[in-house]
Amino acid sequence: MFSIYGMTGQVFSGSLEAMNRVHPLLQARRARGVSRDGDEIGAESVATPLAQEAVSAYRKMLPADLERGPLFHAAQIMSRPVAVVEHMSSVVDAWHLLQERQIHQAPVLDEARRLIGLVTERDLLTVIDLEGERVLENLKRRVSDVMTSPVVAAAPVTDIRRIADVMIQSGLSAVPILNEGERIVGIVSRTDILRAVMTDPPLSLWR
Repeated sequence: MFSIYGMTGQVFSGSLEAMNRVHPLLQARRARGVSRDGDEIGAESVATPLAQEAVSAYRKMLPADLERGPLFHAAQIMSRPVAVVEHMSSVVDAWHLLQERQIHQAPVLDEARRLIGLVTERDLLTVIDLEGERVLENLKRRVSDVMTSPVVAAAPVTDIRRIADVMIQSGLSAVPILNEGERIVGIVSRTDILRAVMTDPPLSLWR
């Protein structure tokens, strides 16, 4: 289940298919599916006999006590607690927060603590000038001036693959995770998805 939040509050809630019909995610198409380009290893390659044999051999080598269930939902991989910024915060304060927490983006909240956007390092760098880690000059902007809004959010039980699809279609680097009360309980970034694939053995993602 996905929702879209903007300055006026929630503007959509429903499935990925419905969201694509009502609010096409055309913000950016910088990312692409690996399987779309020529000789790279795509999803179809995993189904080859050689690949299946390799996966089978890998599984046989795993100690029995390491086996666990597959990863399906955002709640299983999301980062928490979540660092957030207020929409009226200065871009310099937001930059320092991202650097201190060693993160690349943060959800943006209004005065009522409701999600209204997402701000990234890239957004902030459009209005500040750096020398190393020191801010030399900035355009005195607020976070609300540079953030992405509206922003897509997801429920904790949302399929990880669908969140990845949203990231690819929209160019978003992360998707905030909201509970039934529309409060932020986590965030799933590209790093979270890659970490689940690369550093969470045994690999049983979406099996």
